[in-house]
Order: sequence, then structure tokens, then C-alpha cells
Amino acid sequence: MNLSHLLQGGNLFYLILTVGTMLISRWVGSMLQKRFAEYSQRPISLSGAQIAEKMLADNGITDVQVISTPGQLTDHYNPMKKTVNLSEVVHSQANVAAAAVSAHECGHAVQHAKAYGALKMRSMLVPVVSLSSKYLNWILMGGLFLAASGRPELLFVGVVLFGLTTLFSVVTLPVEFDASKRALVWLDQTRVMGDVDHDKAKNALFWAAMTYTVAAIASIGQLLYYIMRLMAARR
Repeated sequence: MNLSHLLQGGNLFYLILTVGTMLISRWVGSMLQKRFAEYSQRPISLSGAQIAEKMLADNGITDVQVISTPGQLTDHYNPMKKTVNLSEVVHSQANVAAAAVSAHECGHAVQHAKAYGALKMRSMLVPVVSLSSKYLNWILMGGLFLAASGRPELLFVGVVLFGLTTLFSVVTLPVEFDASKRALVWLDQTRVMGDVDHDKAKNALFWAAMTYTVAAIASIGQLLYYIMRLMAARR
């Protein structure tokens, strides 16, 4: 296969990957919103904030604060500040969706307290990924332009930086799935949702995890494309 065929194949691969992951991402996002809207109609006795406080206490975690943060789907655990940040609706409402989300975020706090390896690795990558993301697109565009002229050095830098962001996406998967597992085990053990079917909480967390899965697959595919372009430029 000559250079032109390799580049044409790479461009087709990139186009299929981009369109495919965009469509899948939209479908997963719509399913996530649909499930959370449905499970938000299943009331329970405790609010998301109360669920979080109880799960932290049950795991012996006393140095993490549960706070409300503006927006939707803005829920996250901040290991630097040791805060479980719950979106306003999750923080204040008492339903299956809020319970699943708040327990999941507390799952990250439990990971932090137990020094979970994948979480430690992801935390180490955060500063590098945050810095590289500011310049990555420019580096890749410039790298592709220079590579076409037989100068692949900048593209090599872009591939390395993109490789780190891809690694971050991949490492995120076990972190998210493990947090959901810890959340579901605790919800099952404590029965804080009463007689409500726990499969609904599991399903809600499944679709949330799928958003990370799609992102990781897309990142791996894009990395392969840039590696392909780099190899072609070095011939």
C-alpha cells in the first residue's frame, strides 16, 4: 500500500469514527436523560444530600463535605477539596435518580479514602491533561500541516499529548464502574430506597457509565488515526 492509499484510508476511518461516535454519543445521552427523568418520578424518603451524608458516615468518612453545585449533571467528587458536589436537583430531591447519583459520587470518596489505584492514577494525570488540552488542537493541526511537508516532529508531540488524554479516558472507565459498584452494594445493604426496585438505580448508573465508554472508544480511535498519519509522514 502506497502513501496516498494509506492517507485516504486514514481519512475515511476518521470520518466514519467521527460520525459514528457522534451518533452513538447522542443516543446514549438521550437514553441517559430519559432514564433519569423516569427514575426522578420514583420518590424515596431521603434526599440526595441525605443519601450522600449517610453513605459517607457508614464508610467512616468524616472529612468530606456534601455541597450543592449549580447546573444539571454537574455532580462530581473533588479529591483536592474533599467535597461531594451534587447538582441542585440531586442535592435537594428525594428519588431513585438522586439516590443513584449521590451514592455514585460518594463511591469516589470511598475510593479516595481507600487509595484506589485507578483513581490515584487518574488524579496524577489531571494536571497534565488539563494543560495539554489547552494547546492540543493547535499542536495537532500544525503537526498535520507540517507533516504534509515532511516535518513530522510537531505531530509526534501532538500524538504523545493525545496519548495521555486517551490514557486518562481509559483509566476513567474502571474508576467510574467501580464507584457505581460501591454505590449499588451500599444501596442494597442499607435498603435506603425501601421497596423500590434497585435495578432502576443500576440502570441509571449504567447509562451514565456508557457516556464515559463512548468517549474512551472515540479517543482511542482518534489516537490510532493520528498515529497512522505520523507513520505515513515518516516514510
